[in-house]
Amino acid sequence: MDRIELENRRKASLATPSDLASNATADISGALAALLADTFALYLKTKNFHWHMSGLHFRDYHLLLDEQGDQIFAMTDAIAERARKIGGMTIRSIGHIGRLQRLLDNDADFVTPRDMLAELKGDNQQLISFMRQAHEVCVEHNDVATSSLLEVWIDETERRAWFLFETTRNAE
Repeated sequence: MDRIELENRRKASLATPSDLASNATADISGALAALLADTFALYLKTKNFHWHMSGLHFRDYHLLLDEQGDQIFAMTDAIAERARKIGGMTIRSIGHIGRLQRLLDNDADFVTPRDMLAELKGDNQQLISFMRQAHEVCVEHNDVATSSLLEVWIDETERRAWFLFETTRNAE
């Protein structure tokens, strides 16, 4: 077997049957890959702030961010598997995430609890915007299953943003 034949076999083994057109698969899986990168970035930032929380309301904020981190992480596998179900590809490494993510990291040595919560609120709001953009791509290509998943994730993300907003009203 020559190199080209081996390469073609590898590509063929990843092909997943789908009634979506190839351009739809490419558009939707591309949108999902970027969304997955942002979801991992938000997950890691949420856990970063969870691990580095301090202050008067430590326990409440620590538990809130742990709960939110679990919810965000739960989305990652579903996003990646959806891309694969329609015949697309998904992220492959931390480097790939870094190249695709649109949410900014926070590597500061110290962030106040109020700033942590406010930054996560803003990031969740940005993620909602990215999800709505991905939803538009799905609607354009009549991918109702991915659209439906995105609608649930938008609602969950709006809830996280709302909790963070209400918490930051009086954060110390």
